[in-house]
Amino acid sequence: MTESGPREKICLLAKSLFDRGLTHGSTGNISARTEDGGLLVSPTGTSFGRLDPGRLSRFDAQGNHISGDKPTKEMPLHSAFYETRSTAGAVVHLHSCHSVALSMIPGADENNFLPPLTPYAIMQLGKVKLLPFFLPGDPAMGAAVRGLAGKRCAVMLANHGPVVAGKDVEAACNAIEELEETARLALLLRGVEARSLTEEQVRAVVTKFDLEWDD
Repeated sequence: MTESGPREKICLLAKSLFDRGLTHGSTGNISARTEDGGLLVSPTGTSFGRLDPGRLSRFDAQGNHISGDKPTKEMPLHSAFYETRSTAGAVVHLHSCHSVALSMIPGADENNFLPPLTPYAIMQLGKVKLLPFFLPGDPAMGAAVRGLAGKRCAVMLANHGPVVAGKDVEAACNAIEELEETARLALLLRGVEARSLTEEQVRAVVTKFDLEWDD
């Protein structure tokens, strides 16, 4: 079966994220599973606004780079999600402004980074783990994700950006957008006594949609 469809979808969704300012310059990276168990990955140093479907990095099922340009330096981060979450069909990492800003504010709950403002972040992301700062490309980021043992589909890299795994590339992109918008809401509401969801309301969402929540 041809890979042109998945390649085009990766580039289309990446451009949509770029065009709406969710990542900038040559920041961010994206990957997706192929039917044979391999991966398609955005190349290093490329812009989400100008990805070329024919130049995406291609890996086989054994993790060997078999064609396309050199992959993103954040491959250890992507690989860690695929290795620990059997449901992961795609991984997206952005440098989105509001989530990065929120990660810099002291007092964040490292185990549950996003405040419970709406049901949608809970539904699409579960609890988001706030990880410490790592140098870009540091394999220790992958080790930190592996340390979560597949219990989280989303992490926030402090002073860097969010990373989300989804069942496919569209689901991963939708979820990471929800993360960014929730962070934006949290910043807009700083200094205001806003009504967050109560613990009972959060539990009702988790129960109704059969979500991963408890550690």
